[in-house]
Amino acid sequence: MTPRTLVRGTLWVLFGLFFLFPLYAMADFSTRNLLAGGRTGQAWANLVADEALYRAIVVSLLLAVFTVIAMLVLLVPTMIWVRLRAPWAKGLVEFLCLLPLTIPALVIVVGLRNVYLWVTYLLGESALTLTFVYVIVVLPFAYRALDAALSAIDLQTLSEAARSLGAGWLTTIARVVVPNIWSGILSAAFISIAVVLGEYTIASLSGYDTLQVQIVLIGKSDGPTSVAASLATLLFGFVLLLILSLATRGRRGGRTPGVTT
Repeated sequence: MTPRTLVRGTLWVLFGLFFLFPLYAMADFSTRNLLAGGRTGQAWANLVADEALYRAIVVSLLLAVFTVIAMLVLLVPTMIWVRLRAPWAKGLVEFLCLLPLTIPALVIVVGLRNVYLWVTYLLGESALTLTFVYVIVVLPFAYRALDAALSAIDLQTLSEAARSLGAGWLTTIARVVVPNIWSGILSAAFISIAVVLGEYTIASLSGYDTLQVQIVLIGKSDGPTSVAASLATLLFGFVLLLILSLATRGRRGGRTPGVTT
């Protein structure tokens, strides 16, 4: 074993312990019977048995799905169009997409209050209306992922080749561009899901009951269940990152990008 391999292995072990020990502590606390001692799975069973928590989990998952769909429908065609037809607007689009990073969540909630009066009037007071706000929140992260993917391909050549073969714009985007930026789309989607599932401030200030809001409420009376829900969220995010890693590795090991026929 070379010194370089030994150092690398030692660093992997140290980093592994650094990240895994808190997760182990959370798992230990969430399965501990605080009254009678021993172990119990009641806290994990409460994720489904507790009606309010279960409803909050479903709402947060639906919010994540709707946010990803709306974000991709809005951002992917816009970024492709800007690169092909309006390169002068690239800086403006980037500025608008990154702007939410500089605005505190409290300011976003206060600024959208009047807008949401119309949203609740037209669509009701469902927590799913937070989708509109979350699309704005995830724009900076999704933009960077998609921008990196688009920069890695020759978009102009691919689109011109597809158009010369008789493909329309929708066909060009769906069958030529999207397969070549699939890793970026997955990255944007998974990052957006992680942001939505971890968001607390906007939902709490808006008065909606999402997963993170419910975790805070439950933590005041039932610590193990609150920790179990937090650990489940972290593990879900880890699984998403693992899927992303495997998917992008498969894409790199497959065929080279080009026009699909």
